[in-house]
Amino acid sequence: MRSVSEIIADSINTKNKILENKNLIERIDLSIQKITFALKNGKKILFCGNGGSAADAQHLTAEFTGRFYLERQPLPAICLNTNVSAITAIANDYSFDDVFSRQTKALGQQGDILFGITTSGNSQNIINAFEYAKTQNITTIALTGETGGKIKDYCDILINVPSKDTPRIQEAHITIGHIICELTEKELA
Repeated sequence: MRSVSEIIADSINTKNKILENKNLIERIDLSIQKITFALKNGKKILFCGNGGSAADAQHLTAEFTGRFYLERQPLPAICLNTNVSAITAIANDYSFDDVFSRQTKALGQQGDILFGITTSGNSQNIINAFEYAKTQNITTIALTGETGGKIKDYCDILINVPSKDTPRIQEAHITIGHIICELTEKELA
């Protein structure tokens, strides 16, 4: 059994790998630029994820619609995994693989951002939403684990955390999400 200190060290090690990866830092910065541009132009962010990533998507949506550090106008962000009625109706009438693509078709517009969070990169419901988004000029950003999974072939910007350990990936996801929220908010303030 690992100790508390070892688990914390693993988490720090994952974040150090991000810090040392110039290309990954550039992709995070590019995400901030794309999100800021979209919001400055009256567009919105659509977040989605499953399980723990659903919680992260909901969390980041709240940071945009509420505030992060600065007192400001709310920023338009929608979390596609929080409307239980829509999710269960779509899953029942179509398939769980369609729960995010149907909502993206209903709510997404050219110039919006679709931000998918998936530790494996293989969540078919997010991949399907990304496939649709590409046909509508909706920018797609994926936050994944090390390999990027299948979604790497469907996104405009891949932010792949250098780890294969789900808890460490999720810890890094929320760190990266907070960085995106903070720096986007600063650019818009």
